Amino acid sequence: MRHQTVGVIGGSGFIGSHLANALVASGKQVRIATRRRSHASHLTLLPLDVIELDVFNPVELARFVEGADALVNLVGTLHGRRGSPYGPEFARLHVELPSKIVAACEGKGVHRLIHLSALNADSNGPSMYLRSKGDGEKAVRAAAQLATTIFRPSVVFGPEDRFLNTFAALTRLFPVLPLAKPDAKFQPVYVGDVVKAIVGTLDLDAAEGQTYELGGPIVYTLESLVRYCGAMVGRDPRIVRLPDALAYLQALTFETLPGEPLITRDNLDSMSCDSVLSGPLAPELNLEPVAIEAIAPTYLNEASLRSRFSAFRATAGR
Repeated sequence: MRHQTVGVIGGSGFIGSHLANALVASGKQVRIATRRRSHASHLTLLPLDVIELDVFNPVELARFVEGADALVNLVGTLHGRRGSPYGPEFARLHVELPSKIVAACEGKGVHRLIHLSALNADSNGPSMYLRSKGDGEKAVRAAAQLATTIFRPSVVFGPEDRFLNTFAALTRLFPVLPLAKPDAKFQPVYVGDVVKAIVGTLDLDAAEGQTYELGGPIVYTLESLVRYCGAMVGRDPRIVRLPDALAYLQALTFETLPGEPLITRDNLDSMSCDSVLSGPLAPELNLEPVAIEAIAPTYLNEASLRSRFSAFRATAGR
């Protein structure tokens, strides 16, 4: 257990919460960085440290990483203002923060950094999201004193996801769904498999300096995923396949509404690249990925859907 003390940035979110549980279960000493302690209240029963700090403040970040053997960065956003090559939110979270994390780790002698990126991350990619993720990877790879590993997952699903749960809620509420990019392809990966890959490579020498793609066993079109979610909640919505021009108009409309948008023009740009693996999973990951059909029925039911959609509406109304 060479990397015994592990700091997780972004540890109070969907993936981070699962990772925190897995790290504790594996015997690691875990510290979670969060802007507000209340964001990590669901983790307080675990034997770990929740530390409230501004991760963009170099002094506070240096204090957080001091004494850690490894850092895991899970911070990311799907939405942000427009800009060239990307807007300020993408720049801040996907590029500036990894650079600050690398500097803090190298300044405090931290040996190991695991960074969560995205499938199709590319500095010359078609969307701000993918371009900023690509530049964030460059910042991580530039680390001179760190053993780094980068993970590039397709869309991640699991009980608290905002992907399948959102589609299930929409199909239950609306008999007709105008759907942008219905033929876009995804290879959804279970959150438990993402966590297993991170924990399994933390102390693996062969993983140092590697970039790994993560995906599930099945490739789906967006339309097939929406239909599956509908079937799980007993609905068969009429799907209206939007041409690109109308899809971008729909996304632009959502961008003007208050709260977090359901979809943006940048999301559509990201979907112009199929989010599927370029080859088989790396054997050293030791993963037999779980399919949606084995997990989603346990949480895409009417009882859980009602509670999840209440939370979704509260978020959308901010």
